[in-house]
Amino acid sequence: MATHPSFEHWMQSRLTAHGFPVGIIDGDVGTKTLKALKAFEAHHGFPADGTADADVVDMLRTSATISETYIPERDVVEVDNDPGLIHNKWPIQSRVPDFYGAVGKGQVRLELPFSMRLAWDRSIKVARITVHHKVKDSAERAFNQIAATYSHGDRVALGLDIFGGSLNVRRMRGGTRYSMHSWGIALDFDPERNQLHWKAPRPRLAHKDAEPFWKIWEAEGWVSLGRERNFDWMHIQAARLR
Repeated sequence: MATHPSFEHWMQSRLTAHGFPVGIIDGDVGTKTLKALKAFEAHHGFPADGTADADVVDMLRTSATISETYIPERDVVEVDNDPGLIHNKWPIQSRVPDFYGAVGKGQVRLELPFSMRLAWDRSIKVARITVHHKVKDSAERAFNQIAATYSHGDRVALGLDIFGGSLNVRRMRGGTRYSMHSWGIALDFDPERNQLHWKAPRPRLAHKDAEPFWKIWEAEGWVSLGRERNFDWMHIQAARLR
């Protein structure tokens, strides 16, 4: 059974998606979350009191879809011909901080070639996502190839139109190390039908018609945890396991 995030998790996720990062998304409304909430309220003309009243919640939910996400310009890094990336030789997980830098930094917007829907609120359309600048070109090529390979109906059938998240500064489940999402170098697709502990053939993305999807990402050097370890079939990352 799929678990649904608490309101606090949802609020932290939406604040981060709107460009007001809260740090680790853990459902604990501490100092960083309150600071982000007050900044969000002030930016949209509400009293900056950190109350998250109904009008603020509506603004978080509907006033700006991810296609209109506000990201402070100081956090946007534009990079061309990055010499640190050679033939998409992504680092192993243990070297990710050395290669990508601090969690939550170096993020850019990636325009999607087809509209997606937010996994936990499918009324919200996703036209842009946030990724690390070092993976942007690679992810853009992959998404364009997916659009060329699968029709709209095929993408819906596979759940490729259900966006489960990219940038999300948090610890790995049950661990102390940061998740690959913390650097904006991992993407999740259709979490409901590709749940964390499901083994093949139960996950939707473990089926044969998903093979071209995975090959597109693997051609860019990205790693599927499902195909590597038969675990977390929703997930693809620009970091090697070994």
